[in-house]
Amino acid sequence: MVTQVGSSPDGDDGELTVDQLAARAGVTVRNLRAYAARGLLPPPRMVGRTGYYGREHVARLLLVREMLAEGYTLAMIERTLSSAPPSGSSATLALHRALLAPWLPPEPEVTTGADLAARAGVPPSPAVVDSLVGLGLVERIDDERLRVLDPALLTAGIQVLALGVPIEALIDAQARVTEHVREIARTYVGMFVETRWQAWVEAGAPRDQVEEIRATVARLQPVAAQALLAAFRTEMAGTVQEAVETALSRLAEE
Repeated sequence: MVTQVGSSPDGDDGELTVDQLAARAGVTVRNLRAYAARGLLPPPRMVGRTGYYGREHVARLLLVREMLAEGYTLAMIERTLSSAPPSGSSATLALHRALLAPWLPPEPEVTTGADLAARAGVPPSPAVVDSLVGLGLVERIDDERLRVLDPALLTAGIQVLALGVPIEALIDAQARVTEHVREIARTYVGMFVETRWQAWVEAGAPRDQVEEIRATVARLQPVAAQALLAAFRTEMAGTVQEAVETALSRLAEE
């Protein structure tokens, strides 16, 4: 049975109460309130203590359901929607989600400074945590808990520490690498925006090409990563050879 749209006390037709919205979207009121608490739904129009929801709430809730069905976690949905255009239509949000999906980092990991230190095999250090926060690698949740924004990067860092590199040197190196990587990312994305994306926009953003644009964006990441890795290997080989030869020459002189 389809739930009919209710009316607010002042006669504004087309609005729904929280129970009606939940029924319309096929979710429980409890889940609906949980989504709202995470900022996944815009605030309702309040009349006294009663909230009234409109079509944009229905569209947003259906989008959240669809993303959950595709395997998104609530945290990933929150990050996706928080960076979407605030006044975007359902179609705009759907396109934004499709374009952003290939670039989303892994699910954040909640840990503590003590746990991080134990995993890295170093003594706990508030200064090190401050450095990680400053780099944007972790966020503070409270006095104890931390949110690791990219667990894969953390794992790679721990592996570097296992090679005997001091953590301070690693943090300094990562700060410099991040700056270079950010510039590389801007180069590749700028190339796409100035060519393929601009051509699509100038053509009036035809809907029949949306899937092609989405597929192009999805392919941009692995293609750029492959080109970057190939260039990195070449430069790394040359740099290692130069460093080794310099070190051996110094040994021969001693």
